[in-house]
Amino acid sequence: MSNLNQQSEDRIRSIENTLVRMEHILENIAQMQTEARQNMVEVRDAVYHPDTGLYARVKDLEQWQDGAKKIIWSGGLSILALVTKTFYDLL
Repeated sequence: MSNLNQQSEDRIRSIENTLVRMEHILENIAQMQTEARQNMVEVRDAVYHPDTGLYARVKDLEQWQDGAKKIIWSGGLSILALVTKTFYDLL
């Protein structure tokens, strides 16, 4: 009978130890999920923030490129007009 009680107590301790380990594992999983959520929020902000996000920076770059293209075309056409006028005056 004593041997049976000892086995039962050993099984109970084993189950308790397993439950404690499972509790620690679940706490770690919960902590990792919290960290993952915080990282996702940071990524979302980095991409979609209206002033400093990736989309805002790309939009600013595209606007700058459009302005630069206009200036380059204006300068190029001005030079072409001057060259054309010079040749016309030579004739």
